[in-house]
Amino acid sequence: MNWLLVVAGAMAGAPLRYLTDRAVQSRHDSVFPWGTFVVNAIGSLVLGLLTGAAASGAADSRLLLLLGTGLCGALTTYSTFSYETLRLAETGARGYALLNVAGSVAAGLVAAFAGAALGHALWS
Repeated sequence: MNWLLVVAGAMAGAPLRYLTDRAVQSRHDSVFPWGTFVVNAIGSLVLGLLTGAAASGAADSRLLLLLGTGLCGALTTYSTFSYETLRLAETGARGYALLNVAGSVAAGLVAAFAGAALGHALWS
């Protein structure tokens, strides 16, 4: 029944991604995909936090399935990130495309490491 945990997490993560993306993007008058950038960074932070909690023994495999695989899997979006980067490059906004790639990777890594450190610190 592990798959039910993944489904339940995804049922929350997918609409949360859409609503967060729209809310963030509506506040920026730019071609840069801020909504996708934000949801991917948040998802990386949450997954890092879960990883830190699991390493400390505070999160079990069911919680990782529900929140890590389900929620974070549906919240974050590599396909939209790729599509938006491609569209930026195709429309002549190559600088924004490069900024999106470098910034998203950097923000995701920083958020994941920070989340893992925080999770480990909170539950050690």
